Amino acid sequence: MHSHPEAADTLIVGAQLYDGTGAPPVERDVAIRDGRIAAIGNLSNWLAEEVIEANGRALAPGFIDVHTHDDTHVIQSPQMLPKITQGVTTVIVGNCGISASPVSLKGDPPDPMNLLGERDAFQYPTFAAYVEAVNAARPAVNVGALIGHTALRSNQMDRLDRAATAEEIDGMRAQLEEALSNGALGLSSGLAYGSAFSAPTEEVMALAEPLAAAGALYTTHMRTEFDAILDAMDEAYRVGRHAHVPVVISHLKCAGPSNWGRSEEVLKSLEGARRLQPIGCDCYPYNRSSSTLDVKQVTGDIDITITWSEPHPEMAGKLIKEIAAEWCVTQQEAGKRLQPAGAVYHNMSEDDVRRILSHPATMVGSDGLPNDPLPHPRLWGAFPRVLGHYARDAKLLPLEEAVRKMTSLSAHRFGLAQRGEVHIGYHADLVLFDPARVRDAATFENPQQAADGIDAVWVNGVLTYRDGAVTGERAGHFVARGAASKGDAHGAF
Repeated sequence: MHSHPEAADTLIVGAQLYDGTGAPPVERDVAIRDGRIAAIGNLSNWLAEEVIEANGRALAPGFIDVHTHDDTHVIQSPQMLPKITQGVTTVIVGNCGISASPVSLKGDPPDPMNLLGERDAFQYPTFAAYVEAVNAARPAVNVGALIGHTALRSNQMDRLDRAATAEEIDGMRAQLEEALSNGALGLSSGLAYGSAFSAPTEEVMALAEPLAAAGALYTTHMRTEFDAILDAMDEAYRVGRHAHVPVVISHLKCAGPSNWGRSEEVLKSLEGARRLQPIGCDCYPYNRSSSTLDVKQVTGDIDITITWSEPHPEMAGKLIKEIAAEWCVTQQEAGKRLQPAGAVYHNMSEDDVRRILSHPATMVGSDGLPNDPLPHPRLWGAFPRVLGHYARDAKLLPLEEAVRKMTSLSAHRFGLAQRGEVHIGYHADLVLFDPARVRDAATFENPQQAADGIDAVWVNGVLTYRDGAVTGERAGHFVARGAASKGDAHGAF
């Protein structure tokens, strides 16, 4: 009797397999069948429609971008070039309190919801409508979604410079519960922004209460990342304790020169809290941040580059201090004249960035802004920058640890079931890259550049990107919060 060779749709042969768990790489072949990983090992007796010779290059789980503002982008530009070219196969949208759904606008979107587009971009009054739109667009990447606190406030309140009433909180909770029942991953807040700064901690605590029953989590762009950062962290912990849910601190950083060097203190706070409750964080691998222009941050102690301005589009790419000099006004006055506008803030120290990025509790997220005409290079470069610049060149962390921060850690924390590891039966989200060549090409001057060394990307088993070009196939879809038991979700923290 001869045993018949097994058949696969795709066979990747001779890869250095980084399975996503942080284990060192091992040489393996991987078979993909019906969108899932069918076998891992020495598969020389297998047959496949397509065989890809890895020749010792790295094969890893597809990267999970836990911090995006791709809410409307996945629908309007479903080819998702900034992400697929980095090896990202899943994006989590709805961060920082701003989400495209559930939203019913009364006028123009309040700052910073305008980062997701103009008024006409907000077409999803319910979360179910958003899920349907994502699946209809069939983006190149999978999409998981958080619900924004600011979006809910904007739906329920006549003005955002005050606390919500009990009745308004009930309205917000009802909308959040609809979203959770349709697979939303959790609640996000952006308490640093004017649109949510007037919300007391109690408002956020009340809104977080439905999360636990759904196995969901709370993520936060904290009330401040400047001098009072430890108080802001305490507030985040308090919300998690009250609602009995895991907490993720978004883009953890020590912002502003007076805060530089405080990452040791900040991480000590995080470690102390982690002994008592599930808490983690994400960060992007750059020492400049980017958002809408906040005139309160125009203090003259850091450089600020304008990336777009509605009244003065000609000033994009210039420093505020240059614009102020040209107009013969103060930087504050220039900032007011430029609004609404977008900005890159030169506000972090490289040592702090490295310390936070290399901490075991930190995931990688890009925080890229796809609608920005001159985006921060993190939109196209965050993941290869960690693999190339920080892991290979600066030797800040081993490659397998860099991969873990982009894959299994993220999937466990956010409840993305059967993703984030190269494991038999898991969804075949995979990236083949060359550890020697991988690097970010995007710069502040020229940010819209695809990375080098990302050789092939599969999403749900479908080859979507290869050798610097998209294949034309798109196989991403909406990903609902997984049914992983709560123990699992908390264990990853």
